Amino acid sequence: MRSDLNVPLEDGRITDDTRIHASLPTLQYLLEQDAKEVAVCSHLGRPQGPDPALSMTPVARRLRELLPDERIDVLENTRFDPGETKNDPAFAEQLAAGRDLFVQDAFGSVHRAHASTVGVADRLPAYAGLLLERELEELGKLLGEVERPFVLVSGGAKVEDKLGVLRNLGGKADTVLVGGKMAEELREESPLGFPVELPSDVVAAAAFEADAEAKVVPYHELPEGWLGLDIGPETRERFAKAIDRARTIFWNGPMGVFEWPRFAEGTKVVAEAVARSEAHSVVGGADSIHALNELGLLDQVSWASTGGGAALELLEGKELPGVAVIPAG
Repeated sequence: MRSDLNVPLEDGRITDDTRIHASLPTLQYLLEQDAKEVAVCSHLGRPQGPDPALSMTPVARRLRELLPDERIDVLENTRFDPGETKNDPAFAEQLAAGRDLFVQDAFGSVHRAHASTVGVADRLPAYAGLLLERELEELGKLLGEVERPFVLVSGGAKVEDKLGVLRNLGGKADTVLVGGKMAEELREESPLGFPVELPSDVVAAAAFEADAEAKVVPYHELPEGWLGLDIGPETRERFAKAIDRARTIFWNGPMGVFEWPRFAEGTKVVAEAVARSEAHSVVGGADSIHALNELGLLDQVSWASTGGGAALELLEGKELPGVAVIPAG
């Protein structure tokens, strides 16, 4: 079973186990089918070879706490082997050896043609796990007819990372709200063929530092050399009102540097608005999910996607290699 257990670690301690919880339904199902053993594999971080700091040991320990069953075998970080990212046939054979079937449940990794996502599926009867099926279903709803008003909320650092989604989904949305550093890029030169709503005020900081001097200013009055690290109160209210009117919502990306409490209010307001909405709400991206989790709001949205890049590529309309390799039906 390929799972997405790429959880954040701090000094060897898991700081957010949402992805481990997400893997449990499929794993539980396989065990209920009297599987003699389930080998669970995943990558963790981006090691350039074996790295004790990115060992799967704490992940395996937590997984066994949540689902204590001696039939579960958590394999070591797939990216410790250089053949993983190259979809090396020898490494794929090694993973498949002695196994009867392959279950792909790592939606967050299916946009990568790696040995553990594509290579193994070429060598064993391959099936989609429960999480993967649900991800494709929930995100797929946004690509069809949706209940309106449809509000798309996008944030983060770079427009280029989300340009495909903005072009593919933004054109069908009734309102597109953009925060974060990418709002500055769109203000300077927008490659989109439709209007977007940008911040009218920002929380400005004298430097990119958590404790820097900060003040709220209209966007066009940002002092020379200062940085807009969050959307301001006026923008928060305007964005929240647009979200309140929505019947379908897709949110991906923070409104500012939400890791620093003084610049987290914009992301918090958006998260709370999405959570209290009665709309069909889909949230994607590690930062947005982390914000919801920190606020205790994760279970108040219709669907919280576990896949960052995979979700974006699916919503761009791209084929996902790890899905394409699974036989239909």
